[in-house]
Amino acid sequence: MNILKQLLLPVILLGSLNLAGQNVSLEKIWESDSTFKVPESVLYSPTENMLYVSNIDGKSSEKDLNGSISKVSPDGKTVTHNWAINLSAPKGMGIYEKKLFVADLQEIVVIDLNSGDVLERIVVPGSVFLNDVTIAANGTVYVSDSRTGKVHQVNKSVVSTYLENKVSVNGLYADGNDLYLAVKDTLYKADKNKKLSVITTGMDESSDGIEMTSNKDFIVSSWNGIVYHVKKDGSKTVLLDTREQKINAADIGFDSAKNILYIPTFFNNKVVAYQLK
Repeated sequence: MNILKQLLLPVILLGSLNLAGQNVSLEKIWESDSTFKVPESVLYSPTENMLYVSNIDGKSSEKDLNGSISKVSPDGKTVTHNWAINLSAPKGMGIYEKKLFVADLQEIVVIDLNSGDVLERIVVPGSVFLNDVTIAANGTVYVSDSRTGKVHQVNKSVVSTYLENKVSVNGLYADGNDLYLAVKDTLYKADKNKKLSVITTGMDESSDGIEMTSNKDFIVSSWNGIVYHVKKDGSKTVLLDTREQKINAADIGFDSAKNILYIPTFFNNKVVAYQLK
């Protein structure tokens, strides 16, 4: 199904920043129709050249098995709804060795990338509201629990607690030996010794997704509808603010090679693509 709505008028520049010494602007490329069902997260896979969208399709904390994963072409023209089904409230995702790992309330659901079939459900003991997923280069899966304030790690289906005492922890991003965490209004870095340092603070307290640009700056979304660019030195710029329109910006996806940002709009039931220029 073609869901691309071409913009007939000149695109409005929603924000600008200085990236690697150049003026860069954010502009809308395409916007889907409203056929998604409470899309919480978008993940771009460069290997498959595909977007994966998690649909809660109900309440974000209810185990109802109504949730699903959609596949979307990066240009927004082709959508496969219900590619993977029998999830409850799927949120953050990560890919490793042709498997999609999805945070789904109290378990991580492992899905075959070729078939969309559920391969495994890894229960995270004591968890309440698993939220975001990131996967390190060595295959270690990290998942946040926003209600308990813990970050768990999974190695070959074995679950352990990696960090704790960070209530409302949401977005995660693994880079080398470092793990980045979005906790309320603050972006943290945890080094290989789990020592925490603040990258920036003072963002909207509904911080959600984290992505990294090719020069290792950050893009951080907030569920309330703000998207930030955060430089390595902690300085930040608002790239997008859709709070007045009551449009959310949940767990973002990013194509770092083409500098394209994908935003799931949650209650607005759309995915919107922006070019970072």
